[in-house]
Amino acid sequence: MPGTSIVEDIELIIEDIGGRGGKNPPPGGDDGDDNNDRGRRGGPQSPASRRYATAIILAMVSIVMFFMGMVAAFIFLRSTNRGWVPVRIPMIVYFNTLVLLCSSGVMELARRRLASADVPRFRKLWLFATGLGFAFLIGQLIAWRELVVAGFYVATNQASSFFYIFTGLHGLHLFGGICALLYVSFRKFERARVSRSIAAEIASYYWHFMDGLWIFLLALLYLGK
Repeated sequence: MPGTSIVEDIELIIEDIGGRGGKNPPPGGDDGDDNNDRGRRGGPQSPASRRYATAIILAMVSIVMFFMGMVAAFIFLRSTNRGWVPVRIPMIVYFNTLVLLCSSGVMELARRRLASADVPRFRKLWLFATGLGFAFLIGQLIAWRELVVAGFYVATNQASSFFYIFTGLHGLHLFGGICALLYVSFRKFERARVSRSIAAEIASYYWHFMDGLWIFLLALLYLGK
């Protein structure tokens, strides 16, 4: 799944959930809409919830399948190439990992504020989590620069190629997630067919998934040295 299509995919999912009743949200702005979200969303076994869960699972499975194809190639080449030259992972990559994990923690704090109808505090925390996502991407660019200075380019060897491919494609998908977070922050939900809490829930699931995917890729690169 290309990273540039993530926002469109998420918005389609949101509109599908929001249109389940064919009605506009009750007036009263974001606060009123968010306070009434649980009742409008239905129980965990409702058809809307099942459609929502299915859409999220399909999106994540498609990304997993995409990356697993490259992981299989990485493992095969690493095990069969006796001349494999490992790439030293820059230390900033580990710091970037901590930043990304912190962004997920802040995001959950933001969702708790939203559940308490504290929308202003939610926006501050949500934007802070988004900023941490930007910081992660900037850190990854710094890591690339360190590799270039050390003489490791995309075409230097197979190990360096996989490092750039894994980190680059993950960053591209993560950028799509950042666009979704910005959508949740600045969308006027009093005019939308869905509440902010549902939109935040969808975006947070994708964001946490990208965290887990990054941990997996980092472990793969580390063990494949």
